[in-house]
Amino acid sequence: MTDLFGADNQLIRLLEAILFASAEPVSEEALQARIGPTPVRPLLLQLENLYRHRGVNLVASGGRWALRTAPDLGDQLRTEVEVSAKLSRAAVETLAIIAYHQPVTRAEIEAIRGVATNKGTLDILMEAGWVRPGRRRETPGRPLTWVTTPRFLDHFGLETLRDLPGVDDLRAAGLLDKGASMPVLPGLADPEGQ
Repeated sequence: MTDLFGADNQLIRLLEAILFASAEPVSEEALQARIGPTPVRPLLLQLENLYRHRGVNLVASGGRWALRTAPDLGDQLRTEVEVSAKLSRAAVETLAIIAYHQPVTRAEIEAIRGVATNKGTLDILMEAGWVRPGRRRETPGRPLTWVTTPRFLDHFGLETLRDLPGVDDLRAAGLLDKGASMPVLPGLADPEGQ
């Protein structure tokens, strides 16, 4: 910062106000457009450091920034009983396939799962804001692809898709059989390489 009343301080205050007022995480591009030619990343890092030991923290998730309750205080703020609806096994499998193989078509999801995917499964994941339609493939029939959203990253506390656990991590957690391997569709990236 330049000084208490310097230009950088005013820009940091503006960033703080934008992030405070926003209900959703804000992209760096949108923040940069609001503050002008001064590089936004160093200002965000200063603001992040300012909030590091406070009751709220500035966190980045998927290139988007948001003010969030400090992780160690979250349990103390709960005043209501959470009613959580569990996702069906089909929805969890579909979400995992999309996360690890995106962009992926419905036919590819079905090939990996070995069963047809109910339209309602994708609807539930879209309503949660975790997946969205992607681009159409340049193949016969131009099938629609599915991808995860920034909200998926935010909900699961991931900065990027590279933060998804790998096969070894899933095995160590007891979530995969020792001999199980994740299928890789022809032409798609290796799930551990994402």
